[in-house]
Amino acid sequence: MVTIPYWFIRYAMPAGLLMLATVAIVVARPSYELGLEAPGLRQPPPAPSPVVPRQARTRSARASAYSVRSGDTLGTIAERFGTTVEHLLVLNPGIDPRALRVGQPLRVQ
Repeated sequence: MVTIPYWFIRYAMPAGLLMLATVAIVVARPSYELGLEAPGLRQPPPAPSPVVPRQARTRSARASAYSVRSGDTLGTIAERFGTTVEHLLVLNPGIDPRALRVGQPLRVQ
């Protein structure tokens, strides 16, 4: 009866299997990189999707309310909305232009 030495199982078999895998990869890689596949295995390219023109975005009507942000003044808010500080004061009676609070709602139109 023939016994396989321990060193052969421990070292030679894994080395042989790695060598076999390396050879298989070296042989198969060029055909993979060049795209040489069997015709039945390759899937046809997807059909191009139809181009649907997008509608131009139009700006909606100006906002009628504005929430004060940090650093805002009535002057910068008026400039942003194309109006005057006096008009903002008329639209927002009772506000103190020197004490705006962050998050305070203002009418701007």
